[in-house]
Amino acid sequence: MGVVILLVMAAGVAAMLTRKLPTAFALVLLAVVIAFVAGAPLTGENSVIDTVLQEGAPALAATMIAIVLGSWLGKLLEETGVAATLVRKIVEFGGDRPVVVALGVLAVSALVGTVTGSAPAAMLAGLIGIPAMIAVGIPKVTAAGTILMGIAVGIPFELPLWQFFSTALELPVPTVRGFMVKLFPFALVAAVLYVFVESRRRGVEHTWSLKSVQDKPRSPSRRQRLGDAPWYALLTPAVPLILALGFELAIIPSLLAGVLYALVTTTRPREMNKRLLRTLYGGFEVAAPPIALFIAIGILLAAVKLPGAVEALEPLVKAVSPQNAVLFVGVFTLLVPLCLYRGPLNVFGLGAGIAGVLISTGIYPAAVVLGMATSYNQVFGVADPTSTQTVWAAQYAGVSPQQVMVRTLPYVWAVALGGLCVTAATYL
Repeated sequence: MGVVILLVMAAGVAAMLTRKLPTAFALVLLAVVIAFVAGAPLTGENSVIDTVLQEGAPALAATMIAIVLGSWLGKLLEETGVAATLVRKIVEFGGDRPVVVALGVLAVSALVGTVTGSAPAAMLAGLIGIPAMIAVGIPKVTAAGTILMGIAVGIPFELPLWQFFSTALELPVPTVRGFMVKLFPFALVAAVLYVFVESRRRGVEHTWSLKSVQDKPRSPSRRQRLGDAPWYALLTPAVPLILALGFELAIIPSLLAGVLYALVTTTRPREMNKRLLRTLYGGFEVAAPPIALFIAIGILLAAVKLPGAVEALEPLVKAVSPQNAVLFVGVFTLLVPLCLYRGPLNVFGLGAGIAGVLISTGIYPAAVVLGMATSYNQVFGVADPTSTQTVWAAQYAGVSPQQVMVRTLPYVWAVALGGLCVTAATYL
């Protein structure tokens, strides 16, 4: 039975890789098939309908709320011009010094990455940042990669991500926060090295800005007509992080505080109601795809935790899972590419199910699985040519996602190695 479940999982990976099915739909179908193969009844206790679908779908509800709030805050950063102002100030400070401009855009990308992930984060930092970097001579591939590497620096402090790992792996938030803090230096060093090495190795390439920006002149936006956001509003991305990390406030209240701070510091009282509703609805639109994915992940986690699935998979997974710390680091470092292209170790795909199997079978403690998943997520968030932020940044810079993957993969692979070393040293 365990072999059959693994074959079903392989078929699910194939369906996602070939794009025969959207990831969320493939995960739900996979969960239902696994449940039936594991001998789950249609209804009742540990059943397909009542346990996998009914209980699994809202299992990550706290994460979904955090995603909505993060997307809401992201829309406020966009509409009020906070993100654009940060990038403009950095570009003005950097002048015609390419590396300084790139490091500044990297810093802004990291700040934005703590608020919201995926394509919205890339757009907030990249709409102005990518053309600015290209204009001062940063190569196009390096410019796109700088945005992505910057977001990866912010990922360890992305509060919705803390909530996801806390709920999915059934770990307290302080445990997740503690490991993320340890992962951050690796991401930061890799990102700074990327800017220095890639910009100097490729040399300065003076070129006109993006074709999409040159095609036709655009009328100034409302934010441009009004000018830059106030200096104190530029602290908005740091507010949730300070509350959650410095004062250990719960994640959802921290995000709500960021929303309120952004609103109060940028909006006149008579306009607050309209802006609140407009950006909230816009946030829901941005949050819809990840929410659908988290519903599917919750269903898959419920399926792999069924007693029949655990009993069938335990001997197989245990046989191929190294317990020695050195072997653990070596094996899982070599397996890093399996988190690319929606592969089996992608935590926002089948990797969530594998994580559930590793925990439910007792092969690894949940904290070890946290270290693995977060380390792989650093790779996926930057180098995966199928991730939305990578596709957007590459296309906006005028290069292919595969080119970005080739340039960034060595750096984020090193980040994953660092995360796995910390995991083995701390928890094994």
